[in-house]
Amino acid sequence: MERKALKKLIDSKINLSAKVGEEISIIGQVYNLRLLSWGGFLILRTSSYYIQCVFDNKCVEVDADNLLTESTIKLTGKVKKAKIKDKALYPRDIEIEIKEIKIITKPSKLREPIDITKRELKINLDTKFDNRPYTLRHPKERAIFKIQAVILNSFSNYLTSIGFTRISSPKIVFTGAEGGSNVYKLDYFGKTAYLAQSPQFYKQMMVGVFGKVYETGTVFRAEKHNTSRHLNEYVSLDFEMQIQESFIEIIEAEANALRYIFSELAALCQPELELLDVELPELNELVLVKFDDVHEIVYEKYGKDYRGEKDLAPEEERLICEYSKKEWNSEFVFVTHYPSVKRPFYAMDDPNAPEKTLSFDLLFRGVEITTGGQRLHKYDDYVTKMKKFDLNPQKFESYLQAFKIGMPPHGGLGLGLERLTAMICNISNVKEASLFPRDINRLEP
Repeated sequence: MERKALKKLIDSKINLSAKVGEEISIIGQVYNLRLLSWGGFLILRTSSYYIQCVFDNKCVEVDADNLLTESTIKLTGKVKKAKIKDKALYPRDIEIEIKEIKIITKPSKLREPIDITKRELKINLDTKFDNRPYTLRHPKERAIFKIQAVILNSFSNYLTSIGFTRISSPKIVFTGAEGGSNVYKLDYFGKTAYLAQSPQFYKQMMVGVFGKVYETGTVFRAEKHNTSRHLNEYVSLDFEMQIQESFIEIIEAEANALRYIFSELAALCQPELELLDVELPELNELVLVKFDDVHEIVYEKYGKDYRGEKDLAPEEERLICEYSKKEWNSEFVFVTHYPSVKRPFYAMDDPNAPEKTLSFDLLFRGVEITTGGQRLHKYDDYVTKMKKFDLNPQKFESYLQAFKIGMPPHGGLGLGLERLTAMICNISNVKEASLFPRDINRLEP
């Protein structure tokens, strides 16, 4: 038996600016190596940085045949001030003058099929995804997911700070929350179960426990789409909350959460935002447009007639966002009062217009990133609405028991992490905002 004192975890994000003039040792991977007559440059990738390192042949011997890109090395050198223009490198005011290099591991393959040291990865999506463990090491690819990590953390941190409780609901469920056939079936010990389309039922139940809850987790949609907007597995940022007066409170909660996310991105991701040429949006006021009014604006201003349609076409979403930015100076449009026939059974109908719901979608830069609204909260209303939707209430007894007990007025939303990331980073295909995307054609890596 052995006892050892517990050491504090070493912070891998060294404050290099505070180390100027000092000698340090640091472990990382060789991202790039450029040899010149006098010495050369080595770019070291660490968990936090792409650091420019320089070496002089007179001071250190570099064996180019042995020191391959993606080798893991321990580098010792002196931290110096520098002026670096390459946006892929960070920090850009520091470099390390190499004194010693020790190779820890080397790749077993001498050349990779793709050169990730180039400023741009000019390859098709299939090649990018087939080689995902490698292509994710490109600075721009890594920057996307650093931004995404901050979005995810900020969503959680903000909601926790205003009294929401985090929950984790099952992903193997007895039925699909959204209805329809776009669910993945699986055998659950001889019973039919499904992969969750949404944490909807469980987060509603938990409103009765905590009043305000949120969840970040994977959801599954068995939709046979092959578009730039859809994934079959994605991360949903969900919250559900008690309502005091109006479903607009849900919209206000999301807008404040998004404002907090953008402020955190500005504070924590400046190098990544600069590298990707991202201009963070502003959300200073709410722009709310009723569903029917979107049809009218698109018809009157752009000559596209979708009047009578029960949902917004992708073209309409793009055009109303274009109109909003021009006329209302907002990149965010909350479209409210969607038709009841296009919303799930748990959506509350507008008492002043029963064919409409107290629901909304948030459109951002031409794409829907959020669906939300107020839910039914009375048991009898659920039974009536389910029968109207040709659903058998008896099959939902475990869900409906929360409403038999008694539930407050409530509502919530689901926000797609990958879509929000893609729109912030100006990515045209949402699959590029997924680490390892899943669509109808891809199951690996």
